[in-house]
Amino acid sequence: MKLSSILGSVDLSKLENDIVEVIFAVLAGFAVSGLLMAAGGFDPVRAYVSLFKSAFGDLYSVSTTLSFAIPLMLTGTAFAVSVRAGVFNIGAEGQVYMAALGAVIAASLSLPGGLYLIAEFLFGVSLAIIWSSLAGLLKSQRGVNEVVSTIMLNWTGFWIVEYGRTYVYFDPVEPQRTIKIPEEGRLPLLVPGTELYAGIIISIIATVIVYVIMWHTALGYEIRATGLNPTAARYGGVEVKRSMLYSFIIAGSLAGLAGVMEVAGRPPHYAITTGLSNLVGLGFDGLAVSLIGRNHPLAIIPAAIFVGALTAGSRGMQIESGVPLEMVKAVQGIIILILAVPGLVKMLKEWRGKK
Repeated sequence: MKLSSILGSVDLSKLENDIVEVIFAVLAGFAVSGLLMAAGGFDPVRAYVSLFKSAFGDLYSVSTTLSFAIPLMLTGTAFAVSVRAGVFNIGAEGQVYMAALGAVIAASLSLPGGLYLIAEFLFGVSLAIIWSSLAGLLKSQRGVNEVVSTIMLNWTGFWIVEYGRTYVYFDPVEPQRTIKIPEEGRLPLLVPGTELYAGIIISIIATVIVYVIMWHTALGYEIRATGLNPTAARYGGVEVKRSMLYSFIIAGSLAGLAGVMEVAGRPPHYAITTGLSNLVGLGFDGLAVSLIGRNHPLAIIPAAIFVGALTAGSRGMQIESGVPLEMVKAVQGIIILILAVPGLVKMLKEWRGKK
């Protein structure tokens, strides 16, 4: 099978240009971040060696990197699907929150042990789809700007979940978090003693399925046609409003999977913590991952692993090279920003060209 067919009929010369662009962006990101660390009195070479060792140095490091990549694959693909439909859906953040709440609600019920995990995914993903569909309906039926509606829904979702964590589903023993997911309702760890759980398999499978849907089904064709030119798509017989709504539903499903698995799979909490600290940022980080992967599901997989490596490696930078947390976060932000900018510029140019 030709590489172009695997990647969704992508022009190979264009693909090569994208790869070269990403490589240069990576080098530029590390160079700029190195200058920042040097200006702050830290050794950038030692810091980067520590980062690499903490991200890929041994089985534990690799497992940690992959564990951080799990939700980013899903939230990144959620954003990518929306972009392909011609909408700027940044609501994965709130959908992750609502899905996590759905999983906790399922965990609070008295169920046979074997049904907990099924109920968690059912409740969590359903809540995320409902939350996403609200923005989808506002966009497709009333023309409400999706950036405004999803930002508002993100904050509304945050405070709904935080209220539930504080007053309804709190753990009487440790009230700073919700009740724990019961052991029968947890995803198994793939590597004992690490944070890598079976969600990595689910994330990769879900991302590949979305790729198949988007490039090898009529639904995916209609969604992409809507994003390329809604007027032409309408004349071609595509239900543009329906396609937009479907893109929101698919995105909500993916973000919902991420939210459920973060509380049902990642140790040690298996719960929603104070201020949603174990969930905050997963949706927005996915946006950057999608831009790095040029909004293509298959490219999002390595992009998520790269960002997961930066997160895992930040621990080593602090412990082994003495770089303070604030500097580590700045380094991470610079690298991700420089990587994401070319994809963002490209996307904005395409949208401007359509208009």
